Amino acid sequence: MLLKNTRTRYGIITILLHWIMAILIIGLFFLGQYMVDLDYYDSWYQLAPWWHKGFGFVVFIFLLIRFFWRIINIKPDPLLNEQKDRILQTIAEIVHKIFYILLVIICLSGYFISTAKGVSIEIFGWFNFPSIMTLTETQAELTAKVHEISTQILIALVLVHALAALKHHFINRDKTLVRILKTIASKEHMK
Repeated sequence: MLLKNTRTRYGIITILLHWIMAILIIGLFFLGQYMVDLDYYDSWYQLAPWWHKGFGFVVFIFLLIRFFWRIINIKPDPLLNEQKDRILQTIAEIVHKIFYILLVIICLSGYFISTAKGVSIEIFGWFNFPSIMTLTETQAELTAKVHEISTQILIALVLVHALAALKHHFINRDKTLVRILKTIASKEHMK
């Protein structure tokens, strides 16, 4: 099992970071959609935001780890065949950068929404993450709108990303999708 990436494959750490974050982000999206419509008397009215904030903090920690991992680790070479593929590769790189920018915006706006009244965030009952400022009602509403729109754009891009991966696998029949799924070292990497 490869821990680090090679020029041809992703290592287990990159693969785990990718899939854990994907599951958490999609789960947080659906939890967020669910909790905004909750009535005050609903049993999940307090619990859903508690989970959302806790797992949002976890996503932020994974995002920091992922940034660090990308800095110290190589990225596998793209699977290019034609000039058209180079254009698609450039688009894919831009989309990945937009993913990171959106995730930072979503995490920070979520933090500022949660601490808008100067109250810290409780993370799974383990510790409190302090508030660094209070927001006016107008600022909090604007921040909530930024959080919502950024999340919707992110999820739309995630869908495009998933469809592109399926296109690579079933139409192009290349190893783009397989590289982010396989973790067992092949003979090629044993040399």
